[in-house]
Order: sequence, then C-alpha cells, then structure tokens
Amino acid sequence: MQKEITVFGLGWPELLALVVIALLVFGPDKLPQAASQAGRTLRQLRQMANNAKADLQANLGPEFSNFDPADLNPKTFVRKHLLDDLENDWNGTPAVPEVVSPTPELGVGEIPPYDNEAT
Repeated sequence: MQKEITVFGLGWPELLALVVIALLVFGPDKLPQAASQAGRTLRQLRQMANNAKADLQANLGPEFSNFDPADLNPKTFVRKHLLDDLENDWNGTPAVPEVVSPTPELGVGEIPPYDNEAT
C-alpha cells in the first residue's frame, strides 16, 4: 500500500494543476517574482500572528500563562475538555459493568408498566 504525499491537503494532480494555472496567469517570467512576493507575505503574516499571540499572553497576566489561543478552536476545546476526560476514564481502571437482569416477558393480555415521569 502506497501512502499518498500531500501538501496543504492537496495531492500531486491538484498541485500540478495549480502550477499550470499560475504559469498561464503570471507567465514564466513573472512567476518567480509572484512566488517570492507570496512567500514574503506569508512570513509577514506569520510574524504578525506570533507577535499578537505574544502580546496577548503578556497582557493577560500570570494567571493565564498557559493560555493558548488554539484552545479556543471548537474542535480543540471539545477534545480537551470533554473527550480527554473520557479517554482518561477509559485508560484508567475499567469499570465493572452492572449486571442487569432481563425484564420478564409479559403474559398474554398483560399491560406493561407505565411511568408518568418518563414521558
């Protein structure tokens, strides 16, 4: 079984299509300039995001020293606060399942029990 290599979630056919489109749009002479400009822009955005994160952590104070903005992502939040607790429970001492006796079969014409609070 061969593992497919992806870049940014794109496979080789998609990357090749993007390169061909970029060649058609920018042309072979301007493509290196456009790629270097895109690289500079990504570096600047990454630096701005890191600076904003550092400023936020510095201004929140010592009680939020372990704060990570990625924890605010809903998927991360659910996994950290809900699923990790379940995983810890599963990896801990296994709970012994309670043995429940089967409910007795009803006889012919017998009315099943009714619970007012269950409806």
